[in-house]
Amino acid sequence: MKHIDIIDIFEKKELIGTKVTVCGWVRTSRDSKNMAFIELNDGTSLKHLQIVIDKAELSDISDFMKLGTSLKVEGTLVNSAVAEDSVEINAENIVMLGECPPEYPLQKKRHTLEYLRTIPHLRVRTNTFNAVFRVRSVVSAAVHEFFQSRHFTYIHTPLITASDCEGAGEMFKVTTIGYSNEYKNEEDYNADDFFGRRAALSVSGQLEGEVAAMAMGKIYTFGPSFRAEKSNTPRHVAEFWHVEPEVAFAELPDIIEIAEDMIKYIIKAVLTKCPEEMKFFNAHFEKGLIEKLENVINNDFAIMTYTEAIELLKKSGKDFQYPVEWGCDLQTEHEKYISEEICKKPVFLTDYPKEIKSFYMKQNADGKTVAATDLLVPGVGEIIGCSEREADLDKLLEAMEIRGMTLEDYEHYIALRRFGSVPHSGFGLGLERIILYITGMQNIRDVILYPRTVGSIY
Repeated sequence: MKHIDIIDIFEKKELIGTKVTVCGWVRTSRDSKNMAFIELNDGTSLKHLQIVIDKAELSDISDFMKLGTSLKVEGTLVNSAVAEDSVEINAENIVMLGECPPEYPLQKKRHTLEYLRTIPHLRVRTNTFNAVFRVRSVVSAAVHEFFQSRHFTYIHTPLITASDCEGAGEMFKVTTIGYSNEYKNEEDYNADDFFGRRAALSVSGQLEGEVAAMAMGKIYTFGPSFRAEKSNTPRHVAEFWHVEPEVAFAELPDIIEIAEDMIKYIIKAVLTKCPEEMKFFNAHFEKGLIEKLENVINNDFAIMTYTEAIELLKKSGKDFQYPVEWGCDLQTEHEKYISEEICKKPVFLTDYPKEIKSFYMKQNADGKTVAATDLLVPGVGEIIGCSEREADLDKLLEAMEIRGMTLEDYEHYIALRRFGSVPHSGFGLGLERIILYITGMQNIRDVILYPRTVGSIY
């Protein structure tokens, strides 16, 4: 049906004094003896549009006033009588598009985020999630804009795979057989399955991304990843969106520079395109959020080695839940302390012990560490995992054999080191984690439409 987006109603001053038609859902309403007022929102703007009803002109309005009801409103757009630099519509005709009963869950009282997670199909109609998903949209567009403007090729890597990129085994099995007692062993089961071998949902597009980078030079993939990790924390979901560039002829310092530039580009895009949403998050979720993000844009990120970080953590005098020793895998409490207390800004932590990192990372000359880095940010912890990839065939095979990996599952990946191998690097950015950082939201379940977590699927 022909109508004008509410965002355009607010932004196009030339519409004032003209007849307009808008559609939307009733967010709030109030009634008085002679007049009634409806706040309408169509999802294109965080701000609600006030509809003014003269009850002498429109008398039977009771059905229009119920929260959640969808309406089509025709009337004259005028300057607001009470709000400076805003507009409202003097209604001349209202059509109810969809009625909403009194048991509509989103009434005027403030609901907790925990409660709203139980109604994911409706929570997006609240101000909080209206803002979250508009920011998510801008972040996603900025990812593409950043890479496309720098000669990267967008690659679609497969979601069904036979190899475990991270080697952790936390993958969702893909099968057409399901439960069965007909097979003597797993080998026979897999042989009779759809692909004739074990298959799973991808935890990362990196391995296939490297294949593309060895021909295209600079590529990125941006899509869902799946991890069957039973971590019921505010930072983990089983299905998330993953940004993964792979760059040929790039060593670790080169990919660090790309990662920092990308983060700053994304943040700048959100601050520019979502000013109302960012004011909302700044007011309701993290005081000083906008100032924090502006400082990120205008200052260099810190760089620190893992070894330096371990020493600083040990000297901190802080009683961590998980003890700190060289060789340990840093926990969220350690990552937050480094970024929030020591560096007080985003920091690249480099040169991790090879035993706690993945098989594909380039081994450093010291024989103990790998050319890897994690980007840690205040309030969230790690948001990027990054490394230079091992380009030496013998070293790659050694790392895989030490981990007991089945080489035939990675034959294409291994072959890249035989045919014109080059230094190359890449990283993975969890989309939801950068959105947490930008919005000040505290739980990853609140920045994805339908969060998939252990024991919970809607």
